[in-house]
Amino acid sequence: MASSAPTAHDGDPFADRRAYPRVPVALPAFLQVHDERHSVQLLDLSAGGAKLISPLSLATGTAVTLDCGTLGRVAIVRWRSGEVIGVSFETELEAREITALIQRSEALQKLMQTRE
Repeated sequence: MASSAPTAHDGDPFADRRAYPRVPVALPAFLQVHDERHSVQLLDLSAGGAKLISPLSLATGTAVTLDCGTLGRVAIVRWRSGEVIGVSFETELEAREITALIQRSEALQKLMQTRE
C-alpha cells in the first residue's frame, strides 16, 4: 500500500534532492569541452558532481572533463544559471579525492589571505 504521508519534497519544488552532501571549495580548474580547454572556478563538489563558474554557454547534456590538477573526471552538464554550471560525474569521487581537494582549497585560501 502506498504511503500518503507527505515528504520533504512534496511541499517545496526547490528542495535539495542531491544524493551526496556538497562541500564548498574555491579552486581554479579547467573544463575540457570538444578538444578545447577552458579556465573555470570550482565552487563546490560532492562525490557525484560539482558546481562551477564558467563563461561558456554549454547545453544541458554536454559531455565535459573537469580537471582540477590532481583530479580529472568526465562529467555531464546537468544545469546552467548564468555563468554557474552544475555537472554530474560519470564515476563518483572517493572520499580521499574530496578530502584532497578540500585541503587544496583551504591552503589556497590561506595563501591568498597572507598576500592581502
